[in-house]
Amino acid sequence: MTTLTIAAAQIPVGCDPEANGTVIRETMAAAKAAGARLVQFPEGAISGYPGDRAAKRSLSGWNVDWGAVREQLERVAALAGELGLWAVVGGNHRLTPPNRPHNSLYVLSDQGELVGRYDKRRCSHTEIGDWYSPGFTPCVFDVDGFRFGCALCIEVNFPELFLDYAASGVDCVLFSSYSRDPIFEVLAQAHAAASALWISVSVPAQCSAAMPSGVIGPHGYRLGSCTADGAPGLVCVELNRDDPALDVALHKARPWRARARAGDVYEARRVDDPRSGDRTRF
Repeated sequence: MTTLTIAAAQIPVGCDPEANGTVIRETMAAAKAAGARLVQFPEGAISGYPGDRAAKRSLSGWNVDWGAVREQLERVAALAGELGLWAVVGGNHRLTPPNRPHNSLYVLSDQGELVGRYDKRRCSHTEIGDWYSPGFTPCVFDVDGFRFGCALCIEVNFPELFLDYAASGVDCVLFSSYSRDPIFEVLAQAHAAASALWISVSVPAQCSAAMPSGVIGPHGYRLGSCTADGAPGLVCVELNRDDPALDVALHKARPWRARARAGDVYEARRVDDPRSGDRTRF
């Protein structure tokens, strides 16, 4: 297939898994009605995120209702199967006590199955010190001939993660965040343009002033966006490999940069010339 429609959600994310789950399911139904095959949700969409709580310094002071988190995830997965819709949903993943949880993205298939989970690898200083256990494995999955990767929040500061996804044949990185740092927008656009990837962004509505939810094209420009005024929203964008506006990025820049990174094209043209080796004269 040369096209695939995805949706990026911009929903309020709070402390109550049941309230979060209700909004997620309502948004899934709206995404399906709009023609999306996949819908993406923010970091912490089910469980909430500790940085916005009164007890900010430690998850030990955050009485997570793990039973409610699991129940809501199961209900979201069941709805994904009913709708025939892929869903990528942020939420904490419980580990065996006393280990801290992972900060994760759950990948739910259109059959209602949990087919993968991405655990945040590059946690922030506060996250790694007080809140979370890090993950160590990338997450790659395919939907209708398009390959997706996952990234979370502060990981936008690490270009090697996006380069690794590009080398793995990923078409679109699903970047979910819970941040009010406007530089994330600049970095996401830069990674999209440098690696010729689509980057889909999903953030909580309360964080949208810095970077609203939306989809960035392989040329580095936004193809669709929610508003930046704190309002909930949903944007659907068609990923189109044959879009003339993306021809240079997808069919020229991306293969050339892959060849350039391999280096063979330059080694084949290396010259043995004393005027090349002597860098102390004009």
